[in-house]
Amino acid sequence: MDGILINNISKKFNDIEVLKNVSMKCEANNVTCILGPSGCGKTTLLNIITESISDYDGKVQGYDKNKVAFIFQEDRLIEWLTIYENLSLVLKRKFTKESLKKDIEDGLKSIGMEKYLGFYPKELSGGMRQRISILRAFLYNGDLLIMDEPFKSLDIRNKKLLIDDFKRLRIKNKNTVIFVTHDLEEAIELSDKIYVFSDKPTKVKAEIMNDSNKDVKNYIRNLMLE
Repeated sequence: MDGILINNISKKFNDIEVLKNVSMKCEANNVTCILGPSGCGKTTLLNIITESISDYDGKVQGYDKNKVAFIFQEDRLIEWLTIYENLSLVLKRKFTKESLKKDIEDGLKSIGMEKYLGFYPKELSGGMRQRISILRAFLYNGDLLIMDEPFKSLDIRNKKLLIDDFKRLRIKNKNTVIFVTHDLEEAIELSDKIYVFSDKPTKVKAEIMNDSNKDVKNYIRNLMLE
């Protein structure tokens, strides 16, 4: 996969114009961040990319839509299955029976949670559950990983743990990632490129390479205040 092209996407809900001619390029093996105010249509664009929404104008191309992993705001673990069973339910089609258990065990070890293989979700904290959710998406290892504000409801300590997990797994897997947030600090820390969205009807205000030699943070903050 060379990258994902999002060309002139427009979307209305009844008479409300949510997205207006949104175009982006998400390079392969990079993290592309979409940063914008709450309610501007960031999740709507993700739903278009994953084909949860099909009635829109424009085109998205450059990846296999059947090979997309998703990290949501909530962990979406099944309460009556153990952590191993939750992971194996999603991964059993991608791994041989012989390698499945080892890959899950190795994955849990990589985030310091190997002791929780037989635990149920209700026995874990919210931060631990979300770490399992992130691991599940990386183990699935699709062509594209989409993250929809996965750190939104976490306290500072758990957010740091999850961000560290994300960085470590990203270095290992070299995934292509589209990451949605309205948190400027998260965008700066995690992304290679940042697209700043306006409020509705949403357009791309700016495309910014996250270069540590530039004062990216103040530039984006000023953009978001306009």
